[in-house]
Amino acid sequence: MPTILVVDDSAVDQKLVSGLLQREPDWSVTVCGNGREAVSVLTSPSPDRPMPDLLVTDLQMPEMDGLALVQAVKEDWPFIPVILLTARGSEAIAVDALRGGAASYVPKRRLGADLVETVRRILAAVDADRTGHRLQHYLYSSKQTYRLRNDLEQIGQLTLYVQQQLRCLPLGDETERLRVCLGFEEALKNACVHGNLEMEAPTALGRQELLRMIQTRASQQPFLQRQIHVGLQVDRDAATFAVRDEGRGFDHARLLQSAVLDDQQDASTRGLALMRTIFDEVTFNEAGNEITLVKRGVNPDDLLDEDEDED
Repeated sequence: MPTILVVDDSAVDQKLVSGLLQREPDWSVTVCGNGREAVSVLTSPSPDRPMPDLLVTDLQMPEMDGLALVQAVKEDWPFIPVILLTARGSEAIAVDALRGGAASYVPKRRLGADLVETVRRILAAVDADRTGHRLQHYLYSSKQTYRLRNDLEQIGQLTLYVQQQLRCLPLGDETERLRVCLGFEEALKNACVHGNLEMEAPTALGRQELLRMIQTRASQQPFLQRQIHVGLQVDRDAATFAVRDEGRGFDHARLLQSAVLDDQQDASTRGLALMRTIFDEVTFNEAGNEITLVKRGVNPDDLLDEDEDED
């Protein structure tokens, strides 16, 4: 049973977040009131508050804010992904935390719609890591192409498959590999929902409602025949993802300018903001219906130098 630690200094928000997560019968949820208390739990877990599989934390807290907590977890417990809860006005801190290693973020105004699904996606990815094939560490180079249906389940399957292949690319730690795959999945979902199906961003839909909308839309013309084209190249130096839809394209210049972290934006723009904190390069083709994401590997010598400096 996965254990989730909720960190929030507001008793009201703490109750709201833990209540949403506790609706899932297979999840165990524990809570604490600030970052220092969370670090204490991670340092000395107990039967009442065991070592969590995932952290959900507010950003703005006394004593130790969410940014400092992300940095502490990244340094000492890099195998534990962290999800940020962002409020209006906390965008700058959230960007720093995402760049510092947080796995994802959920605006507080969208907790009911997005929190459980975000946690579910990340826990699935963590589970895939634990059961991954060691052989992928020895992959030297791979170049693949896919044509996907407009199907979120198929998108999730490809994301988990790619996550295993990224074991050959030195990224520093397991959480960074998870973040890369979450960003890749965002690109695939945008190509499906906003590109091929030309759907407006859902505002407060649950997963089942969204799935039904996608299935209905994908069975209609002119969307029926549209596919998602995916190009993937992975080697020891970098991973390059090219995702193209068959829709009308976007004003990508405007989209890139507006892709800053803002909890009032729609899902596609917030997804792009997330990608820009994770990948080294994010570019569009002229038509705006293809995005290319590049993530470069970490030089192993740099990691050794950092370890020596710490000693």
